[in-house]
Amino acid sequence: MRVGLTGGIASGKSTVAAILTELGAVVIDADRIAREVVAKGTPGLARVVAAFGAEVLTPEGEMDRPRVAAIVFADPVKRHVLEQIIHPLVRARGQELEREAPADAVVVHDIPLLAETGQAAGFDAVIVVDVPEEIQIERMMRDRGVSEADARARIAAQASREQRRAVATYIIENTGTREDLRRRVTEVFDELRG
Repeated sequence: MRVGLTGGIASGKSTVAAILTELGAVVIDADRIAREVVAKGTPGLARVVAAFGAEVLTPEGEMDRPRVAAIVFADPVKRHVLEQIIHPLVRARGQELEREAPADAVVVHDIPLLAETGQAAGFDAVIVVDVPEEIQIERMMRDRGVSEADARARIAAQASREQRRAVATYIIENTGTREDLRRRVTEVFDELRG
């Protein structure tokens, strides 16, 4: 069973992924892979530097993620350039990890930009973690220390709630307690295994 997991920034998707892991799913985290494919010394990082210049490197030679984020969230063309470098590398590594999973596993691909990249049709099911935009903004300001304008820009750079909900097999509303969330994730996981 191949499952796509997505949700807007600060929706609680990572918490859902952690619960799915606890329940026994094999979770393949596209964000983690995206960091790996541009780690210091990788061909992916060399391509990012070729596209954006050495100013996107820290003094230690690693990608300066906040600097790159500021560049690409302010310019859709530059964001597209970065995505063209990183997305194919992430997909290839995700496929490798999936091949290593047990044959009977529920394999969950945690992909923040699943709706944006048109990958929903490639999964047996898609789980969308959903919250209203105002909650996303509140969480980003509180938990990540970003300004309201920055939070709104990051939300605007992603698919809309409606676009994500349109590709969903299961919607997990994350506006209640952690116990509410765990209960709903467990229900969905049980259906996926059934």
